[in-house]
Amino acid sequence: MSGDRLAAPDVLRGLAIAGTFATNVWVFADPRGPGAVFAGFTGGWWLDTALRAVANGKFLALLTLLFGIGMELQYRSAVRRGLRWPGRYLARVAILFTEGLLHYVLVFEFDVLMGYAIASLLVAWLVGRSARVRVSAACVAGAVTVLLVGGATAATAGSTGADVPLPPYPATWTGQVAARLADPLLYRIEVVLIVPSAVVLFLAGSALLRAGLFDDGGAALRRRLVAAGVAGVVLNVVTTLGGAPWFLVERYLVAPLVALGLLGLVPEVLARLRGPAGPVRRGLAALGRTAMTCYVGQNVLAAVLFGAWGLGLAGALAGVAAPLRTGAVVGVWVLVVAGSAVAAGWWLRRHDRGPLEALTHALLRGRSPASRRGARTP
Repeated sequence: MSGDRLAAPDVLRGLAIAGTFATNVWVFADPRGPGAVFAGFTGGWWLDTALRAVANGKFLALLTLLFGIGMELQYRSAVRRGLRWPGRYLARVAILFTEGLLHYVLVFEFDVLMGYAIASLLVAWLVGRSARVRVSAACVAGAVTVLLVGGATAATAGSTGADVPLPPYPATWTGQVAARLADPLLYRIEVVLIVPSAVVLFLAGSALLRAGLFDDGGAALRRRLVAAGVAGVVLNVVTTLGGAPWFLVERYLVAPLVALGLLGLVPEVLARLRGPAGPVRRGLAALGRTAMTCYVGQNVLAAVLFGAWGLGLAGALAGVAAPLRTGAVVGVWVLVVAGSAVAAGWWLRRHDRGPLEALTHALLRGRSPASRRGARTP
């Protein structure tokens, strides 16, 4: 694996974090609160729709594929050291679920970490099985995803979302926490789709790494992924023109194709770059190495900036002309992402891991990596 491709996972992960926030920022910026996701974003103009379409699901799918690649690397490490699998990985899953639960309750209604934890618990038992078992499981999970998306799309056909009653969203932070605790079925409903789709993408990421995705001899595989991405972009144009009823199809069925294209394209681009890494590549790599911290931290910043209990930008921008409002939202995204990259780079010059990554590592160090019986680490 060449040095440029060795850096590709960090750059890809950083791109996924920045792109995921490009979706979340519109949720925070809507003065109606997170319920606007169910009612559809209104009051914008064509550029708003285009920007949301570009981000919708693509980078989340990319992040999910990379999570599967990370699981495969941890599985290999356990096998190499003769450790039982999933073994200690289950403790990592429990920590991830707890972090996601806290993120949901305290910060953001549409957290994905809880869904990742549930899906990784399932995939952890599959990653070491035969190819036939893994492919069969992926096909079952894929079929479930298609059926759920198809059913939801059919059920909402003909609806623009304007007739969806939105629950009142509290203006205070404590009120918002209480609302999340009171309406978990509303705000956690997406987990039903996140889990089966994540199972597919986790297994796909694992399989792609085994197939030599980042190896010098993986050029043909990367070209096929880019071709899948091009097909995904074409389909994305169709679903975007189809309007709100195709939102879930775009997010869960089309977006993974675009993410596969990015997974093939970025390593090839990095391999062709000459000279030292520039500020953009260094910033994305820093975001990637502190992905958990930046994912949560960016949402915290957005909540403070847009929330009525913070700076109240969502309410202040409600009556602003569409072009100016769009510019303000995009400006916040740029500032938060760039600020996160700078802060992550500064932190990594002094520490090996991001703050949340270091916390997870510290919690896992209670069990010695060299021990099969769980002896305490000296």
